[in-house]
Amino acid sequence: MDARPALRQNDYSPVAAPQLGAWSPALSVSVVIPAHGGQDRLDLTLAALAAQTYPDHLMEVLVVDDGSRPPLRLPEIRPVNTRLVRVEDGWGISNAVNTGAKAADGEIIQRLDSDMVACREHIEALARWHHVTDYLVTIGMKKFVQAPPLTPAQVHRAARLGELFDLDAAVASSTEATIAKTDGLRKSRNPYHVCTGPTFALPREVFHAVGGLDPTVARGEDTEFSYRLAMHGVVFVPDVEAQAVHLGLPSQHRDRERAVRAVEPYLAHRIPLRRDLRKDRGRRWLVPYVEIVYDVGDAPEPVVRQAVSAALDGKLQDVVVTLVGPWSRLDDARFALSDPCFELRLMRDLFCHDERVRLIDEAAPTPAPIPFRYRGPVDVPLHRATLERMIESVQKDLAGVLVVDLEDGRTARLERTSALGRAALLTGPGDDLDAVIDTTHGVRHEPPGRYWPAPSQPEPVTIPAPSPVTVEAPEKTFLRRLKSALRPN
Repeated sequence: MDARPALRQNDYSPVAAPQLGAWSPALSVSVVIPAHGGQDRLDLTLAALAAQTYPDHLMEVLVVDDGSRPPLRLPEIRPVNTRLVRVEDGWGISNAVNTGAKAADGEIIQRLDSDMVACREHIEALARWHHVTDYLVTIGMKKFVQAPPLTPAQVHRAARLGELFDLDAAVASSTEATIAKTDGLRKSRNPYHVCTGPTFALPREVFHAVGGLDPTVARGEDTEFSYRLAMHGVVFVPDVEAQAVHLGLPSQHRDRERAVRAVEPYLAHRIPLRRDLRKDRGRRWLVPYVEIVYDVGDAPEPVVRQAVSAALDGKLQDVVVTLVGPWSRLDDARFALSDPCFELRLMRDLFCHDERVRLIDEAAPTPAPIPFRYRGPVDVPLHRATLERMIESVQKDLAGVLVVDLEDGRTARLERTSALGRAALLTGPGDDLDAVIDTTHGVRHEPPGRYWPAPSQPEPVTIPAPSPVTVEAPEKTFLRRLKSALRPN
């Protein structure tokens, strides 16, 4: 495998996968199949895998039985290296996939549904890209069909899917339309949307680096996992030659309205880029949109207090503030006014109970899964519009970093987490991260005017002069009233 190429955004054009059938695979693949019931369909899935073009000695299949009743069994027609793994703790697709991945020996994890029938070249097509570089996630194609009466032997013998299924009558996946519309995801702004569960492959190290699937996500677990992969810096590659059919129509066809509503809470809390799901005012979300990082250094408490207040009171409320300082140096000794750490203790006691403020000794390399991070001098408080305008700016061209050159020679910057993740994959200790990010996503420098606008001068308020009021002397008023009383009617 060559050195990792610095791919820009999601454009994988510079890498070329070997032609099917004309190369020699070297990496081992573990096909992880989570299953809950559905023995008949699983038998067809395994029969198709038994006919794969990928070498037997480099492929293992792990069927993860997620509490099936009766328990699943391995059929006669199956790949040579097939194992049945029982889930001992927990339940659900995410937990089952994680269970299989932990038991896997392969260098590549291939996720496959238990009701999918893959073409003979499916595993080979997705695995070949991983022989080129090791930070790709490859995505297989799928169409939905009403399952005809088939035997495992028929599936195993078929040279093409068209011999088994009426592909002209199949329901195309919406992801395939997105792939076609975005030049194979090369021009996609959010390619992780397309990486749904039924079939994808990735390096085992990448799977574990992002923590696997989240067992607490009962719906949309594949999209949430793919989002975290995007924050890690991967490139998503769909392969149209990795064809497969899904036996049965998707659940959205049965009750689309409920299917969409069931997914919404999970994605709203965990995928901040879904701004359409975060329109409720005043809400707090599990994963914020922006992390604002300040190094407190020797700054006095009033300066830090002002910076935090400005950060939390901006137009963009979906934020968390991280204060970096030597907090671990503070012990629980008596707090004396002469304490040399007086300012630091004061800050700790002021912010320690605020759930939107975090106190840490050292900032992490990336804020993942938070999609953006702001870093700037603590004595330059944010304007109410600063973050909103910075994000608006970088979202136009998906720039990796926006550097604002402040008037005093210092800088403030907004960093895209996926760009930081990509740079971390491509660099070593001491390397210039911004130089790599400039290649993969772009780094822009701009003056501060738009992001810290000068206070507008209020329009002068003209107060009209009061109308003159004539105050008559008391004696004149009395004489007028007397004359009026004496005047004949």
